[in-house]
Amino acid sequence: MKQPPQERGMMEEITPKKSNIEIVATTIIGSEKAYGLTEINEQSPGSKGFHRYQVIQVNRDGHLANFRRDMGPVSNFKGVKQLRIPSLFEHTVDELMDMAVELRNETEIDIKDWLKLDKLKLVS
Repeated sequence: MKQPPQERGMMEEITPKKSNIEIVATTIIGSEKAYGLTEINEQSPGSKGFHRYQVIQVNRDGHLANFRRDMGPVSNFKGVKQLRIPSLFEHTVDELMDMAVELRNETEIDIKDWLKLDKLKLVS
C-alpha cells in the first residue's frame, strides 16, 4: 500500500545523528576533576609507527573533551598493558596520572581496594 504524500508544512521528526567530531582540550590543570584516563597504542600522525598516548577526559563547557599526550614509541612500553581508569569526576587529573604510573606494570589488581570502596557490587 502506498503512503499518502505529506502535506506541505508538515515536518518529520528528525533525530540528530551522533557526531564523530572529537572535542579537544589543549590544556589541563592537575587539580581539575577528570572523567577518566586511558593509555592506548595508536598509529602516530604521518604513519610513522605506533605510539602510546595518554588520553584524559575533562569537562569543557558541559562536554567531554580529550587531552592527548604522546608518550613515545610503543617499543618503549613492551609488556606494558593498555589502561582504562574510570573516575566519573571523582578524581583529579594529577590523581589519575599517579594511578596510571602505579597500575601501568601492575599484574594483579584488587579493584575494590584500588577504588577505595567498602564493598564491590557486580552487575549480573
